[in-house]
Amino acid sequence: MADKANLTDVISTVVDPLLDRPLGDLHMVGSVDRRRLAADRITLLLPVPNYPVTDELERRLTASLEDNGLSAEVEFGVMTDAQRSEMMNSLRSRSSAGIGETGSRTRTVAISSGKGGVGKSSVTSNLAIALRSLGYTVGVIDADIWGFSLPRMFGADHPPVVIDESIIPPIAHGVKVMSMDFFVGEDKAVVWRGPMLHKAIEQFLKDVFWDDPDFILVDMPPGTGDVSISLSQFLPRAQVVVVSTPQPTAQRVARRAALMAREVDQEVIGVVENMSWFTGDDGTRYEIFGAGGGEALASELGVDLLAKVPLLPAMREGADIGQPVSVAAPGSEAAKAFVQLAEAVVARKPRIRTHPDLVIR
Repeated sequence: MADKANLTDVISTVVDPLLDRPLGDLHMVGSVDRRRLAADRITLLLPVPNYPVTDELERRLTASLEDNGLSAEVEFGVMTDAQRSEMMNSLRSRSSAGIGETGSRTRTVAISSGKGGVGKSSVTSNLAIALRSLGYTVGVIDADIWGFSLPRMFGADHPPVVIDESIIPPIAHGVKVMSMDFFVGEDKAVVWRGPMLHKAIEQFLKDVFWDDPDFILVDMPPGTGDVSISLSQFLPRAQVVVVSTPQPTAQRVARRAALMAREVDQEVIGVVENMSWFTGDDGTRYEIFGAGGGEALASELGVDLLAKVPLLPAMREGADIGQPVSVAAPGSEAAKAFVQLAEAVVARKPRIRTHPDLVIR
């Protein structure tokens, strides 16, 4: 029979799969009962009924107990309104300013382009995974309200959960994911204009409990429309990465996204050239979409070309089944390119903003 204190200590360190905090910090350990003639019993208090990660939580708990030579029966209860409110208030009190607000520790990076089809979502998802592999906490916002695709690319298997008026995003491959895809049926289209789009983006930023990640990546819609304008208002301190293909036509269109970012005083930190080449079985590189577009765009904007990402069948296949390239093809050219991109983004710290009326004499 396990010592009760030891059993409680082990349980308290298990990390909840949705809130990404230890059970002890979340006050989810309801009771630990030692029984002489039967297995010990643990009762966990779930924040809401039908908690979508209950099975994964039980797997984590069982594995942790076994690793420590322990075992117990696991039962689940549900928090009272007061317990739920106390838990969320405690979590909120430990968070800094909201995403985009002055004082926030989170770096926001918008992944932009002037047109669709250049692979912004692929760059966003794989950059997020690469940043996570470097030890950073990451969230992604699918701001392409009409052409959302990130939940499928990440393999997010459940929608967000509302706990005490806070929206808790699902976590896939260690990354928190928020998208309109979670709220729209397969047979529905988003037919919205400016005010509703503005409100949706505001909710993604202010009503979602992001819990102070190191990075928030925003998969921007193509072009310079309502959503882009709203995001520039909500995220004036965002850094911008512009995605293009090697094709000169795509490069010229992508330039417009950079010009808009600068128009609203956002910092363009570099260019990513996607679909740069395809490597055949014989090792020969084939530049299917031409060459030079990324370098030309970076030169024109006066920024660095952060990475060149090759075409890789495993990258496309992985996007369809929720496996980023680092999972689908670890060690591949594309996986290495995204690590290079992540390191380049980390190295480009946000600029220090000054106010013209503040002068040190």
